[in-house]
Amino acid sequence: MAAPTEKIADLSAALVTAPVPIAHWLVIAPVVLCITLGAVLLMARSSVRLQAWIAIPGLALLVLIDAALLLKVMAEGPLTMVMGRWLPPFGIAFTVDILSAAMALTAAVVALAGGIYALADIGDGGRRYGFFPFLLMLMAGVTGAFLTGDVFNLYVWFEVLLISSFGLLILGSEREQIDGAMKYAVLNLIGTTLFLIAVGLLYAIFGTLNMADIATKAGALGDSAPLMTLAALFLLAFAMKAAAFPVNFWLPASYHTPRIVVSALFAGLLTKVGVYALIRVLVMLLPLEREALSLLIATAGALTVVLGALGALAQDDIRKLLGYTVISGIGNMLIGVALGTTGALSGTVFYAIHSMLLMTALYLTAGQVAFLGGSFSLTRLGGLYRRNGLFAAISLMLFFAACGLPPFSGFWPKLILVKASLDVGAWWLAAAVLIGGFITTICFGRVFLLAYWRPATESAETFVATSWRAMLPLSILSALVLGFGILPERLLALTQAVAVQLTDPNPYILSVFPGGVAP
Repeated sequence: MAAPTEKIADLSAALVTAPVPIAHWLVIAPVVLCITLGAVLLMARSSVRLQAWIAIPGLALLVLIDAALLLKVMAEGPLTMVMGRWLPPFGIAFTVDILSAAMALTAAVVALAGGIYALADIGDGGRRYGFFPFLLMLMAGVTGAFLTGDVFNLYVWFEVLLISSFGLLILGSEREQIDGAMKYAVLNLIGTTLFLIAVGLLYAIFGTLNMADIATKAGALGDSAPLMTLAALFLLAFAMKAAAFPVNFWLPASYHTPRIVVSALFAGLLTKVGVYALIRVLVMLLPLEREALSLLIATAGALTVVLGALGALAQDDIRKLLGYTVISGIGNMLIGVALGTTGALSGTVFYAIHSMLLMTALYLTAGQVAFLGGSFSLTRLGGLYRRNGLFAAISLMLFFAACGLPPFSGFWPKLILVKASLDVGAWWLAAAVLIGGFITTICFGRVFLLAYWRPATESAETFVATSWRAMLPLSILSALVLGFGILPERLLALTQAVAVQLTDPNPYILSVFPGGVAP
């Protein structure tokens, strides 16, 4: 009896049959690099001195890969790569546009600066207990969150960075660190639970978790689905991750407890992932619901700006002061999201990139303040200008940038946000940005007068040298802050392109579905 003829299945409707172009491997290369290096460092944990020799060149390579990815996306438009060759929405997609590539590159620069500073701040004990593996896994989570094109995987990468941040937070096992870690863990787990509930509701409504697929279907559902409930859940979850008022109390309770380089990495990276997720989901996927919630977002943003600045003004510990400064900056970004115009979104993205660099630099500055002055307390500090004039000059420049004064990078996004607010008649939002900047100016003026300009309370050497391991990353970040302030044109052009892509996601959708719709 003859065997039945075998039929050749047509897989073209479900699988990617064409070979993936080599250049498209750049899309997942940053995540693969971070996970691989993290695993290698974990296996080499007994070789304390080898840790930095692997991690820092690896972070430098990460910067180069992210820079190449950004250049390719700017030249060719959004890029998509799906896992397992399954076509989206069946397969998990990594989709990179200018926003995600720019945020990933900035995060890599921050991580490299933190890795170099850790040579001076993290001793053998901290390296033995996993500082560098945790740093690489943190970067895997942060980079994965920026590059993924799938909402559930956005949740997964949040979990990766959250677990890594727990390890970094308790590095040293001091009582204050454990206390801060408990507050950080409990409140972030609440936010993560809300995020997971929102993801479940999202899947129940759309039957898909692919961002491009959701963007094509959201407008057609109208009132037939509880999209406002969904948007409100995402807003609450991401506002908690970003430390926006009134769910910001976990940040000042925890960011001052770990090693200063860990605080710097957290301030530069973690809250910005929350802002990025808020922009991606509410602006690109649920624009009508964002518009309906705009007054709520704007009110939360204005209160976050002003109350964060007031909280900073009330602090004696520089680390706590900087924690409230992080919160105030988040408010400025929320104002841009609430306005939702192209100009406002450009200002939000500009501010996010500026804040990632600046807040990292400010925390590293606080570490050197404690090194030179022996304390983080403003009442005990003094005479830092005489101990190291170059460091004092760099600090003053960073303080000006935090206040939004020209010619530094903080001036431009605040100017853009004020103009965008006035263009739509929201004078009270423009006033909130200006009042927050004014209070922040008083705050950092107080820091410079007390810690730097006031004579030292005890006799001290006229000049104290600082380690190159600390000054090199601080100088690089400061140069970027100054450079983006003096020559903002390229960054402005980039952020304007980002705003256009967010308000018109068709290039993003066509990158995932070349035909414009899911198969």
